[in-house]
Amino acid sequence: MRRTAVLNIVGLTSSLIGEHTPRISRFVERSSLSKVKPTFPAVTCVAQSNFLTGTPPSQHGVVANGWFNREYSEVHFWKQSNHLVRRPKVWEDLKQAYPSFTCAKMFWWYNMYSSADYSITPRPMYPADGRKVFDVYTRPMGMREEVKQDLGDFPFFTFWGPKAGIESSQWIAESAKWIERKQSPTLNLVYLPHLDYNLQRLGPSHPDIGKDLRAIDEVVGDLIRFFEERSVQVILLSEYGISDVDRPVHLNRVFREKGWITIKDELGLEQLDCGASQAFAVADHQVAHVYVNDESILSDVRRVLESVEGVEGVLDENGKRGMRIDHDRSGELIAIADERSWFTYYYWMDDAVAPDFARCVDIHRKPGYDPVELFVDPELKLPALKIAGFLAKKKLGFRGLMDVIPLDASLVKGSHGRIPESQEEWPIFVGPKSEVSVRESMDVYHGVRDAVTTK
Repeated sequence: MRRTAVLNIVGLTSSLIGEHTPRISRFVERSSLSKVKPTFPAVTCVAQSNFLTGTPPSQHGVVANGWFNREYSEVHFWKQSNHLVRRPKVWEDLKQAYPSFTCAKMFWWYNMYSSADYSITPRPMYPADGRKVFDVYTRPMGMREEVKQDLGDFPFFTFWGPKAGIESSQWIAESAKWIERKQSPTLNLVYLPHLDYNLQRLGPSHPDIGKDLRAIDEVVGDLIRFFEERSVQVILLSEYGISDVDRPVHLNRVFREKGWITIKDELGLEQLDCGASQAFAVADHQVAHVYVNDESILSDVRRVLESVEGVEGVLDENGKRGMRIDHDRSGELIAIADERSWFTYYYWMDDAVAPDFARCVDIHRKPGYDPVELFVDPELKLPALKIAGFLAKKKLGFRGLMDVIPLDASLVKGSHGRIPESQEEWPIFVGPKSEVSVRESMDVYHGVRDAVTTK
């Protein structure tokens, strides 16, 4: 076996490698770069599950970052149990072949209760008094306090939300070096999310993206140097490319106008009742799983979807089979946005009755992905003072809402999920020259396994 570190640089494409990424560029020059046809949908949880199992969503069951649980009649997003991925992982296969093999999984998703030897993942604590206390979860459990003592607390506010930035990727990089010094795993899987933030906020064509590229290039370059000094070979990869967008599409509002959405009034605000709705959309970037509880309207739902401006295509059972996403967790229909559009989860018609979580960073409560959480509402007066007031109340033990997120989806300028026409927007795999050809996301499994087992 050859010890290997896999650096997952979210959002990196060949079009972004250049003058702003001198360290990454030098690594690419002495390695082999493949443009990888992304999985469908091209989102984090699906891509990583493809990478680690070598199978498509129709087999491993991860059909999006979240989906409608028909038994609970609830939408569940960003769950963390590794048992949701229903196929063996690359580290399990390698451990079976090589009993001395070990794996560290640093902030990759589905990181709880996995069979990886070492792992760190974000995991807040939720005391009964309503507080949310930021923390991490580790395997082994005792490693949690040790890594925080050595590196300080994980900067959770910079991992997602309006303050998301390079600090979280820097901490993760340091944790990858920390576990290498402590345990020297055979395979070290490292997640570096920094590019994801402004590529969605600003879009890949924005001139300020150069600053983000330089920031992540410094982190990646330092990791490459660190690992290679310890005779650990390095692989760079990404999950998807991000495209410029300028049109949010509100499918649930369309369904509401048709009378298919059921709304429950809760304390004067509107809640989507998925179990009682005839049809609704679970939006995830440029793809939406459409669940149709009333089979009698299935053809009507498809016809309406196909008429919505910004919808490029709709997959039925045959279409899902062709895209290898025919799984019981998938919607009866799947909507795909065109290249300039993306889907919101919004279902209310009047912002005055939007649910309280809509204006908060609340990734688990929202029935869909919400990239608007990356922004502070530009209409707020003195937002810093409002945030400081919230934090002060929280420190004193009072409850409150950090309701600073806008409801203006037009702010978002970058998205992903569909398969881009241009290969310049496809994710990449950069590694040692190998007989294994990495052409699509599932091939990453074989590329990683080949790198570890080839001397």
